[in-house]
Amino acid sequence: MLAHEEQDTASAETTVQTGGIAADRLRSIIERVERLEEERKALAGDIKDIFSEAKSAGFDVKIIKQILKLRKIEPAQVEEQETLLDIYRRALGM
Repeated sequence: MLAHEEQDTASAETTVQTGGIAADRLRSIIERVERLEEERKALAGDIKDIFSEAKSAGFDVKIIKQILKLRKIEPAQVEEQETLLDIYRRALGM
């Protein structure tokens, strides 16, 4: 084995396997999650800005958030929830 091959093999073993863990793979995963968390933080800031814009335009942000939740649900489930809400309201005399 040539000297540079021995060095490459030795360095690959220490960077790839440390205590039975693929260190490079672990580092890659952690760094990817960190980048996504940074992006999520930036997106959360953008969403907050949009809600501020909506509020300044006279919209009720609480209602907008409810609509966003409803849009994620299947139409049949929304109808079922609204029916139950109506039944409960009538039962309470509202």
